[in-house]
Amino acid sequence: MNLSRFPFGTTCSLLALAVSPVLAGSAPAPASAPAAVVGGNAEVDFAKQLANPVASLISVPFQANWDFGIGVNDATRFTLNVQPVIPVSLTEDWNLIIRTILPVIDAESPAPGIDDASGLGDTVQSFFFSPKEPVNGWILAAGPVALWPTATDSLLGGEKWGAGPTGLALKQTGPWTCGVLTNHLWSFAGEDDRSEVNATFIQPFCSYITSTKTTFTINSESTYDWTNEQWSMPFNFVISQLFKVGGQSMQAFVGGRYYADAPQGGPEWGIRAGLILLFSKG
Repeated sequence: MNLSRFPFGTTCSLLALAVSPVLAGSAPAPASAPAAVVGGNAEVDFAKQLANPVASLISVPFQANWDFGIGVNDATRFTLNVQPVIPVSLTEDWNLIIRTILPVIDAESPAPGIDDASGLGDTVQSFFFSPKEPVNGWILAAGPVALWPTATDSLLGGEKWGAGPTGLALKQTGPWTCGVLTNHLWSFAGEDDRSEVNATFIQPFCSYITSTKTTFTINSESTYDWTNEQWSMPFNFVISQLFKVGGQSMQAFVGGRYYADAPQGGPEWGIRAGLILLFSKG
């Protein structure tokens, strides 16, 4: 089915669904705090590592998103992003961080004549090669990103295979972590009657970590669809908290977002909440 039937179903909005990384105020972390202590507080340093999207840490984040005001039906779309992050030590100097985003979607009909849809969306998988030590104070990472057509319903995915580059640069100063993550995807195979994928994702972010392990994050998860010349530009504000249940470390987060720009019939605002399970590499 041609996604042009959807007020919200352009390549731009679909990729915004799939490629938004786990910067809900946090990134992965292990179950035990690192040996390094910042300001005499090891758990605050642990929370600081959570703000680094390519930290050499293992996690299984579950990021729930509700988007509202879609199409003439003022529809709601729910997306649960399952986002496992696996670090691999390649050499003494380099890590490979594999980040996978698999969306589970429940979308109400946005307009008359268009069905509700539920199921899996398309998967985006990034492979970040990152130096283990900062470069002139900057944490850097780059590598390939792939788009896999895993959607179980043609209304939930683009039915295209895609690939491109991805990169990240961030700096951590005291309680602050600020940087930008970006990627670009081009389609190279798939259904001929579907729109080509040619989209740039840009995510500037900044977070502040308190002594109580609470993190405040603001970011933009902007996607530009070069094929349709459209932006999807949500701004997110998220609060997250690091804690333990028994011996299991985890981080919960909640926040809201406003769409400064979106394709015609796209969402107007949204809510984000979720939980990140943290595991030791050992």
